[in-house]
Amino acid sequence: MSKPYYVKFEVPKDLVSAIYEALRIAKDSGKIRKGTNETTKAVERGVSKLAIIAEDVEPPEVVAHLPIICEERNAAYVFVPSKQELGEAMGISVGSAAASIIDAGESQHILDEIVKSTKNKNTKSPNQE
Repeated sequence: MSKPYYVKFEVPKDLVSAIYEALRIAKDSGKIRKGTNETTKAVERGVSKLAIIAEDVEPPEVVAHLPIICEERNAAYVFVPSKQELGEAMGISVGSAAASIIDAGESQHILDEIVKSTKNKNTKSPNQE
């Protein structure tokens, strides 16, 4: 199996919880986009504050372009382990491969911490492993 073009990084459990929480709050008090297509558009348009990508997507090619686009656009992105939990955080009963926070609403302080703690990880070059 070939290596992905991007560096996938482990996100600590407490940070994963904060990501789901920020998404839940943003859904109610801000603005989010659900799914790979909507997330892709949000990143390309420069309106995504944080792209959230599920790790357990099959086939992985469905979301493989997202980290690459995020890197090109200098947009923050993170990985979460479960598409099912990602869907639940958005208030839908099915799993979702990706989501994007457009307006964090009342979760802005959480989002700031998430982006700050992932900034260093997202800026690794593919040669750093």
